[in-house]
Amino acid sequence: MKIAIILPVFMLLFAGSLEAQNVWTFDKAHSNIKFVVTHMVISEVDGYFTSYDGKITTRGDDFQNASVEFSVDVASINTENQKRDDHLRSDDFFNAEKFPKMTFKSTSMKKTGNNKYVLEGDLTIRDKTKRVTLDVVHSGTVEAWGSTKAGFKITGTINRFDFDLKWNNLLEVGGAVVGRNVRLDLNVQLQKQA
Repeated sequence: MKIAIILPVFMLLFAGSLEAQNVWTFDKAHSNIKFVVTHMVISEVDGYFTSYDGKITTRGDDFQNASVEFSVDVASINTENQKRDDHLRSDDFFNAEKFPKMTFKSTSMKKTGNNKYVLEGDLTIRDKTKRVTLDVVHSGTVEAWGSTKAGFKITGTINRFDFDLKWNNLLEVGGAVVGRNVRLDLNVQLQKQA
């Protein structure tokens, strides 16, 4: 008798938990993946990637413990300079021909304050995988034109040498032509899937 009562309750709870799962995808018209690196110690060069994809899975509309996955086509790099972009696609940096994708898969997303999160996960570039930590600010969620949108600002810094982005000419006066640390700056708008 107890089993006959418990089993339907368990099935209802399980079905409810499945219904509560939401999938969000990138609204690419309102998102960008940018980076900044120092050049010759005295200035910065920035760039972005034009081809990427990803999804975020949440329980309900709460982004605490969200599962985040995205990939970037490294050949889509753009710094507004063709010669530099070709160099970045070469084996000195990304080797886009052999390693066409850069990927990220989250291991945790924890709320640290009002609309603030820390996102940790595994970043893979050139088949080298390292754990990275990113700061996330949730700008808000709105209902617009029949869909639900959520905005995020994601920032962090990685050491390019950890991923074999190894080119490192030195200046005569000291310092590297290209900095070791790369600042990541992502503006992401997500759209909840029906």
